[in-house]
Amino acid sequence: MKTYPDTSFLCALYRTQDNSPQALAYRGQMSSPLIVTRLLLWEFRQSVRFQAFRHSKDPDVGYPLAEAERMIAKVAEHLRTDSLKLVEIDILSVMIIGDRVSKTRTFTGGHRSFDILHVSTALALDADAFLSFDTNQNSLAIKGGMTAPLNRP
Repeated sequence: MKTYPDTSFLCALYRTQDNSPQALAYRGQMSSPLIVTRLLLWEFRQSVRFQAFRHSKDPDVGYPLAEAERMIAKVAEHLRTDSLKLVEIDILSVMIIGDRVSKTRTFTGGHRSFDILHVSTALALDADAFLSFDTNQNSLAIKGGMTAPLNRP
């Protein structure tokens, strides 16, 4: 089975949070590397850096720069050791799929741009399952024909 994660799944793997036990358990049962794309890695790193920025302005939100750097370094290590497998995608195909998904789903489902891009990437990769902790994004994946094993109704 080919699975594709979103940023919430990666964040739960690389920083302890409420969803981490579920993410780690699911990842632990996978026998193959977790597939990622440059788009997903970019959003992950941007999100992590933004949390460090937020923390620098208000210590009650986000997390320290050292934690952000640790998370980014751990992902880089996992790419080198093949725990994460970087696959190339045709971004034009993803955008075409994304436009179709947006046209048919956003008016009724209120989907965000990156949510559509991640689901469209999974569709372009012929993924069977989509890994996210975002209920709305999971519904988009399910409507696209994938399973969402982490979906919480």
